[in-house]
Amino acid sequence: MTETGFGGICDREGMRVDAGLARFIEERALPGTGIDPAQFWSGLSELAHVFGPRNRALLARRQDLQDRIDDWHRRHRNRPHDREGYKAFLKEIGYIAPEGGDFTIATANVDPEIARVPGPQLVVPSTNARFVLNAANARWGSLYDCLYGTDAMGLPLPSGGFDNGRGARVVSRTAVFLDETFPLTATSHGKAARYAVRDGALEVGGSALKEPGKFVGFTGAADNPDSILLRNHGLHVELVFDRSHPIGSQTSSGLADVRLESAMSAIIDCEDSVACVDAEDKVLAYGNWLGLMQGDLSERFEKGGRTITRALHGDRAFTAPDGTPFSVKGRALLLVRNVGHLMTNPAIHDRDGNEIFEGLMDAMVTTLIAMHDLRKDGGDRNSVTGSVYVVKPKMHGPDEVAFADEIFTHVEKVLGLPQYTVKLGIMDEERRTSVNLKECIRAGRNRVCFINTGFLDRTGDEIHTSMEAGAFSRKDFIKRKSWIIAYENQNVDIGLECGLAGKAQIGKGMWAVPDRMAAMLEQKIEHPRAGANCAWVPSPTAATLHALHYHKVDVLAVQQQLAAGGRRAYVDALLDIPLAAYQQWSPAQVRREVENNAQGILGYVVRWIDQGVGCSKVPDINDVGLMEDRATCRISAQHIANWMHHGVVGRDEVTAIMQRMAEVVDRQNAGDPLYRPMAPGFDGIAFQAACDLVFEGRVQPSGYTEPVLHARRLELKARARG
Repeated sequence: MTETGFGGICDREGMRVDAGLARFIEERALPGTGIDPAQFWSGLSELAHVFGPRNRALLARRQDLQDRIDDWHRRHRNRPHDREGYKAFLKEIGYIAPEGGDFTIATANVDPEIARVPGPQLVVPSTNARFVLNAANARWGSLYDCLYGTDAMGLPLPSGGFDNGRGARVVSRTAVFLDETFPLTATSHGKAARYAVRDGALEVGGSALKEPGKFVGFTGAADNPDSILLRNHGLHVELVFDRSHPIGSQTSSGLADVRLESAMSAIIDCEDSVACVDAEDKVLAYGNWLGLMQGDLSERFEKGGRTITRALHGDRAFTAPDGTPFSVKGRALLLVRNVGHLMTNPAIHDRDGNEIFEGLMDAMVTTLIAMHDLRKDGGDRNSVTGSVYVVKPKMHGPDEVAFADEIFTHVEKVLGLPQYTVKLGIMDEERRTSVNLKECIRAGRNRVCFINTGFLDRTGDEIHTSMEAGAFSRKDFIKRKSWIIAYENQNVDIGLECGLAGKAQIGKGMWAVPDRMAAMLEQKIEHPRAGANCAWVPSPTAATLHALHYHKVDVLAVQQQLAAGGRRAYVDALLDIPLAAYQQWSPAQVRREVENNAQGILGYVVRWIDQGVGCSKVPDINDVGLMEDRATCRISAQHIANWMHHGVVGRDEVTAIMQRMAEVVDRQNAGDPLYRPMAPGFDGIAFQAACDLVFEGRVQPSGYTEPVLHARRLELKARARG
């Protein structure tokens, strides 16, 4: 056995496996699944040695297409863009696949949180147990707390002790929501003196619900309930009564809180929001996923001078109007995001000494771990239908989706699961997937449970794919171009055309400014209005507030209207390249744009490399905290690389800007005791990594940041070990 930084090396079915990872799988993941170690390792070895070469061939195909596209743009540079000629060329080389006839997905055994109940979706890094627990427990949230503790009502955040005036405004605002969503026949919820259940109906003083069917349950005594459970558009709302509570004591009915069913689902992310570069990191991610699937994950931490232990919430018991007991889930339905087809990981090497593809490893290990949930015969379950939900990101076109389908068919066979147990979430975030979305869905038609627009990665891929076409617009102007509207519309239109309504999620992307909830409440309602039955949020608080939108908008009705109207966005608009038409920028405008990109890259990368933090709330150049992950970093790096390539800005000026912005980032992180300043030497690994992303961005595969970040993080870890 050769010693390494984590667990040494052991041999398993022709593979060299980090011993720490092997121990985790054999001693923690496998027991209780009915799968013996030889069966598992043999199946993973086949993935590595049979599927691995096919994976490499798909990556080579990506690069070949990119080389041809680069050549086309170079040959047509400085001419008016020939849209028809460009489209014909993309068809000729197979970038655009022929679109087949109509079909409907055949995905079966999908849980209601995905198939039938629209609502918010959280994305959380798998390596942070506290965040993972918060996300799983974000199924329910206090509307009072979320309105009081944010700027949701357009008011400054409170300081000091409890503000009675602000509390009163929260109660009034909540009463408006209740009156709009659950109107009463003769009064307002804000004036109600008493709630009671009589003969299976809800009485509110001398009034009743205008829509009696929205009353679905209660806790406590019928004539003096502890809580009342209501439901609208599939989402539950719980009215909690407690006259001894500081708020309940001030209301005539004793209403102490209003709790919303919030994060209906959550993605436990092993990809864009984590910094997993070796076996040690993978075991941390897999271990938290195992704790979720077994139901025993917990975390101890210090908060406010106290030690707190956080664990998973259980299902919640209620009494139905007819007196029969029932339960409602206490946790979000959990999906796991695997790594895409690109990256390898040194945790396992094949018989030829190659690192195996991380996505193949994830497919086998995360599905194995999910079997702990599938094999439960009682208690709290993640999936009540016996399914495993895997989000597969960064796939380019139908062939790569078909390959993912084959991977999971192999995994199911090895693990003794019925075929199509694993459901597949397709991220519509790469250009070749966008323009071939119908055929991508067809390739996974028996597994598709989710399609989701990824504007950030989609923009990064747009820049890289069309790098040779010319200089791109400034980032804010890219968002206003016609291609992005067509992209967002097509995702919904084709999803409905392929029968996802009632079977799968059609999703929209992240709200990236977690401290600006008033703006989110104003703007993010456009996602359900567009027919998306889920959209990403950055926190449990945002999930509760975004849930208000799904009470206002009947998404299923919107989907029916869109499907009946026959709207269809077509590929032509998606192929419009968001180049700068005039490029009449002043030196100050160029400098400001590059500074904004550089500051975002540095603020994200320094924590990724030095602290292993894969998703951060990074202050932008105006000190506004933005959620940053590899997708946002990809845009910024590709944008600077594009401007350098086309002479908008020079390498020396970019270097000077990177150094200036490093000083800004140092100042913004001055209060972090773990932070390592980049200035004045500018010779640390983190600063070098940020520069690599920019100066080598044009030649990175698909413009991805992972190869640079992983190499530099491994370099830092090796240096730390001496």
